[in-house]
Amino acid sequence: MEPNTLRLGDVDLARIGLGTNRLTSTPDHIALIREAVGLGVNMIDTAYTYAGGESEPTIAAALMPMPESCIVATKGGYQPGTGVPEVLRTQIEESLRRLGGEQIGLYYLHRVHEDTPLRDSVGTIAAYHEAGAIRHVGLSQVGIDQIEEARKIVPIAAVQNHYNLAERGWDDVVDHCAREGILFVPYFPLKDGGGSGLEEIARAHGATPPQIRLAWLLKRSPAMLPIPGTLSVEHLKQNVAALEIELTDAEFDALS
Repeated sequence: MEPNTLRLGDVDLARIGLGTNRLTSTPDHIALIREAVGLGVNMIDTAYTYAGGESEPTIAAALMPMPESCIVATKGGYQPGTGVPEVLRTQIEESLRRLGGEQIGLYYLHRVHEDTPLRDSVGTIAAYHEAGAIRHVGLSQVGIDQIEEARKIVPIAAVQNHYNLAERGWDDVVDHCAREGILFVPYFPLKDGGGSGLEEIARAHGATPPQIRLAWLLKRSPAMLPIPGTLSVEHLKQNVAALEIELTDAEFDALS
């Protein structure tokens, strides 16, 4: 396995993915997905709710037939009341239809809600996993106790929480995922942070501040796979190029 990849099942994933919460059914956005895969990005992140439901079918239009080397991750159960089994099953079925395949590569429970026991939502996803319609199962915005509760029901392959240089509230989960062999997929990975030294470190590497924020995440944990969202091919290329930036320990500490 290459240093800039992580293993998910039998697929080696580049450690920079693509978030698609603004992706809509336009020729430019279809082209963007194809460009991303052409650049080696093979973790494409979406959700049932993204872009009013347009994100999932746009990805399918760009990639069908789905390359075996590409994982499209989607999510369901975002709003309160939608994690109950009957609603979550409907969302899973709709995501399968939108993505145009017989199997979803990675499916997250988008949120844990007080109105629905975690075991009910995860159990619903686990049934699709056991039937072969979901390959890998993930959780979003969860703590260690919730991860471990879910792992009693089904293997958890990935956790997607809000995490970046400025938002460090999930440090314990980052470390837990690394110990347990679970991917940690930070969303909003580029949002602020880095302090006054960020610009200087970026200049030293001939890089942009967002690239340095990504490089910091990659150094933070070997389980880290950021999914910066963009609709710009130029930003997409810059994000992928961050894989080649190696921060020194001193730079990492200064940013931290």
